[in-house]
Amino acid sequence: MPADIEPITDLSRIAIHSITTKKLLIETCCKRYAEMGFGGISVWDDAVDGAGAPRVAKIVEKAGLRVPALVRAGFFVSADHRKREASLKLNRKRIEQAKEIGAEMIVIVAGAEPGVPLAEARTQVAEGLAAIIPDADAAGVKLAIEPLHPMYAADRCCINRLADARTLCRELASPILGVAVDVYHTWWDPDLESEIAALGDDGRLFAFHVCDWKTDTKHLLLDRGLMGDGVIDLRGFRGMMERAGFGGMIEVEVFNEDYWAMDQDAYLELIRERVLACV
Repeated sequence: MPADIEPITDLSRIAIHSITTKKLLIETCCKRYAEMGFGGISVWDDAVDGAGAPRVAKIVEKAGLRVPALVRAGFFVSADHRKREASLKLNRKRIEQAKEIGAEMIVIVAGAEPGVPLAEARTQVAEGLAAIIPDADAAGVKLAIEPLHPMYAADRCCINRLADARTLCRELASPILGVAVDVYHTWWDPDLESEIAALGDDGRLFAFHVCDWKTDTKHLLLDRGLMGDGVIDLRGFRGMMERAGFGGMIEVEVFNEDYWAMDQDAYLELIRERVLACV
């Protein structure tokens, strides 16, 4: 472990994304997470749409969990202006849901569409963010841009580097706009440490998502590694974040069909072990 990184012994700083235990209902997620000592839950859109924001708010409050984020919104890119308008409407709905469940931020996945050139797509993202910032500001909800790995640039997210997200934040110049740093998407970046430091200097480090990158990945979306399954230096990564001033919750976000298929109580025990051992 790097000399300046203290081991995690208190799980109250750890939040689990509800998608990580996908087959559990939101009530069960909150109950199990709280029982195991985790301090928070980041609620995914399927959970809040399925149960309804008022009910989710009550469930989370009863469990005593903090909500770092509602995941996710964005998806601003389309060649069809009607789809772009529909996206803005959905984003505004997500802002209201986030406010209702007490989420500190919404994770923004920028969007991409085959046939829309990347330069145009990135312009649409900037325009989309500019359109919803006043709504988020009024609701007291932050917006965290999540750069996704370049493998998603064609059809999911045209913002792929921390530098791209930082540039957007500087151009739009709103204090509620920042960045969600996900190790899966950014670990490869040769400018990782300097970009994290720059985001820290700008006050834009809003979120930190952990998992792992497997060298034998079977599926680029649904075979993400649990911490310790792969090659990412998670403690070193955490050190970069904390040296840059990040003191928020560390969020476990894993999409993995094998882990979803196992007993979820045993899976949560494994998550706890891996957080303590690897993060």
